[in-house]
Amino acid sequence: MSKRNVVHIEIPANDVAASRKFYEELFGWKMEHAPEFDYTMWSDGGGYGGGFNKVSDDTPAGEVLVYIDSEDIDADLKKAEKLGGTVVTPKMEIPGTGWFGVFKDPTGNKVALYTSANPQFNK
Repeated sequence: MSKRNVVHIEIPANDVAASRKFYEELFGWKMEHAPEFDYTMWSDGGGYGGGFNKVSDDTPAGEVLVYIDSEDIDADLKKAEKLGGTVVTPKMEIPGTGWFGVFKDPTGNKVALYTSANPQFNK
């Protein structure tokens, strides 16, 4: 069985700059803005991280999205459906970064799957 590490956590923010400042001061996280995606990434210094995306209909406040490492996103999405989940976002490319897909578990919680384009960086 493959490792199923948490590889990324997204936190919706009404004001990304204010959220960046809050978490920098609260936890000492390192921040990096990716202007090509209009996305701010954070790193905890211990190998874990995530990002802040603007609150929207697709990313409402209060819905933190956890990304789990996947060797085969399509197979994992099919298995999630077989077990009673539903696919929210089929496998999609994040240019130059990797691929992701999102499903809802039977309770309705969203969980994302992620495959890096640079697997040597996976934990």
